[in-house]
Amino acid sequence: MSDTNSTTGLSPVPQHHKIDYVEFASPDLAIACAFFGAVFGWRFTEYGADYIAFHGAGLEGGLYRADRPDQVNRFEKSGSIIVFYSRDLEASQRLIRQHGGKVVKPIFSFPGGRRFHFMEPTGNELAIWSDS
Repeated sequence: MSDTNSTTGLSPVPQHHKIDYVEFASPDLAIACAFFGAVFGWRFTEYGADYIAFHGAGLEGGLYRADRPDQVNRFEKSGSIIVFYSRDLEASQRLIRQHGGKVVKPIFSFPGGRRFHFMEPTGNELAIWSDS
C-alpha cells in the first residue's frame, strides 16, 4: 500500500486515531500565507475567504480566519488545533465520551469530510475528522 493519498497526491493516507492535520488561527490569512510561503516554502489551497489549506510543511494543515478572541481556541493562546483521523467518526466520539472527554462542537461537514471538536479531560481542545 502506498503512503501517498491517491486523491490529492499531497498527503499520506490517513491513519486511524493518529495525528493527521494541524490548524492555525490568523486574523489575516494573506499575511500568514505570505510569511509561511516565503520562510518555509509552503503551498496553499484556498477554500473560501475564511480557510486556506497548506501543503509541504511535513504535516498537512490549514489556516482559519479568527478575527475575534472568542474564535481562537480558548486554552491555547496561539489558536492552534491538532486534528486526528478516524475511520469511524461516531465510534471515536463515543470513545471520547466514555473516557471523560467532552464534545464541544458536534459532528459537522466540511469540504472533504466530517469532523467534531472535543475537550480532553485536562482542557485541551482537539478535533477528529473522517472522509467517510
